[in-house]
Amino acid sequence: MTKEDIFGKLKDILVKEFEIDEEKITPDANMVDDLDMDSIDFIDLVVKMKDFIPGKIDPDIFKTVKTVQDVVEKLYPYTQDKA
Repeated sequence: MTKEDIFGKLKDILVKEFEIDEEKITPDANMVDDLDMDSIDFIDLVVKMKDFIPGKIDPDIFKTVKTVQDVVEKLYPYTQDKA
């Protein structure tokens, strides 16, 4: 899975499950300030992403993310380890 694939899946989840306006979801969008995500939303996001990310995702990775691109970068290694 490429980083572009991850971004696409992430964007789909944010639009469908969190009802975030698609135009707001850019790589530079701040997860908290721009997309109004909170810690509970991050947990829900991890659960929803397990459908396409193989293996267990450590929720602690979300402690340091700020932007959508940060999420993509943190998830990318999970897709490569199991590929």
